Amino acid sequence: MYDYTDFDDAFVRARVAQFAGQVARRLDGSLTEEEFRPLRLMNGLYLQLHAYMLRVAIPYGTLNPRQMRQLGMIADRWDKGYGHFTTRQNIQFNWPKLEDVPAILSALADVGMHAIQTSGNCVRNVTADHFAGAAADEIEDPRPVAELLRQWSTDHPEFQFLPRKFKIAITGSPNDRAVTRAHDIGLRMVRDAAGMPGFEVIVGGGLGRTPMIGHKVRDFLPKADLLPYVEAILSVYNMLGRRDNKYKARIKITVHETGVEEITRLIEERFAQIRPRFGGHDQALLAEIEAAFAPPAFRDAPSDAYDAFRAADPVFRAWADTNLALHRNPQYAIVTVSLKAHGETPGDATGDQMRLLADLAERYGHSELRISHEQNVILPHVHKSDLPALHAALVQAGLGTANVGLISDIIACPGMDYCALATARSIPVAQDIARHFDALKLEHDIGPLKIKISGCINACGHHHVGHIGILGLDRAGVESYQITLGGDGTETAVIGERAGPGFAYDQILPAIERIITAYLAIRQSPHETFLETFRRTGMGPFKAALYPDEGAQDAA
Repeated sequence: MYDYTDFDDAFVRARVAQFAGQVARRLDGSLTEEEFRPLRLMNGLYLQLHAYMLRVAIPYGTLNPRQMRQLGMIADRWDKGYGHFTTRQNIQFNWPKLEDVPAILSALADVGMHAIQTSGNCVRNVTADHFAGAAADEIEDPRPVAELLRQWSTDHPEFQFLPRKFKIAITGSPNDRAVTRAHDIGLRMVRDAAGMPGFEVIVGGGLGRTPMIGHKVRDFLPKADLLPYVEAILSVYNMLGRRDNKYKARIKITVHETGVEEITRLIEERFAQIRPRFGGHDQALLAEIEAAFAPPAFRDAPSDAYDAFRAADPVFRAWADTNLALHRNPQYAIVTVSLKAHGETPGDATGDQMRLLADLAERYGHSELRISHEQNVILPHVHKSDLPALHAALVQAGLGTANVGLISDIIACPGMDYCALATARSIPVAQDIARHFDALKLEHDIGPLKIKISGCINACGHHHVGHIGILGLDRAGVESYQITLGGDGTETAVIGERAGPGFAYDQILPAIERIITAYLAIRQSPHETFLETFRRTGMGPFKAALYPDEGAQDAA
């Protein structure tokens, strides 16, 4: 993986020193909170309901063990012993004291990490497929391109004050695990007729109060053209994007109001203007970056012990069925470590758990870790013969839950327990659902199902693209939860369909149970997933299950 150069280190430490001075002025009263606000946001520091929150960038979700240990140390020393992994592959510390933030940022810099551009109207943390560099279905590792975009966008003089925040996601696989179609720019690697890798370019996706699936503006973009093309997109947006209304400032609204054809024309026109200025320096830099992402030295060893253990141990087999994915090397597996133990806060990890994951990555995983947008931790390279020992260590630490992709593997934003913008709770709803279906011992029978929960219309929990999406709102001082069905964040992305009126807090769990009961009754086989069933039947049977009184009234 990429290691910071002397330039990177000097840049980050200069920002830490600058912000330390700004914090000192805030503490002595030289700066008001209003004056301090834009300065802290440029350094990833938010003011939440109860305390400051520091959002730390994990570019394209990739970490090494040293960095993970440092995050665990920060959690223990300056927070309350845990951190929260987010849907942008970042980590948030929810309880730092303002006077400690410069020390935290300095500790991050010690391991090549920072909080720059995790907030503000700029290009945010570039996210990527969490299986990048390991997946069996991958065309090419997209992380070198993501790193190129990170370097290009950091403190870019033209794009530090965009109309609104800007998010880029990239995948090297035809199977989209990065939700590219719900981003301002989505980059999906494809091959041309000659077999050369390039990118399908998607523009104008986004969730929030006006959810939209992005539009394709290029079927195939050669890798050599990527950086000038992305710059062209941002240049057009920076010129046309609305600054009179923050709710209409995202590029999705710009595309909607301008039209896809006209936006595409303007992008291509701008691209033709700036492409000659890129004289190959970006490609030389990309070649250097690619060398840093060379695959690890995979071990050649028999995996017979794994097969035998899997056949003999049903607990291990259940975990292997849900938490392992195919690796490009058939002797290896990709391991997803669930941070969704039943009843726990989705995405939270303690300092002890972070240190253990760092140790396990060194012992079994070629010293690589990934954070997924689904708020789990990935060990991308584990030899199959090491999986039984790895599983045993995870179980002992409370990290062996066999539920990845199942009903309890829920994405949830912090909601009203932490966030100043939230209008309803998210975490308790996720915990109740997970505990309930674990008690019923149904989740493996239910099969693949993605529930996503947001505590407000900003949609940090990605509820719009959940197979079952839950949106918490405030209705006259009372929490009300809307349900959407049929959403999808993959290459077949679609915004979920609203089922009907919302439910009170104490009604949401019974409502989800009615949906699941209806699904189990109407699926054509145990292999037909919830999403397949919904696409076959439509909303009708689920709406009838959710609102039985309406059906009775209609019959009358």
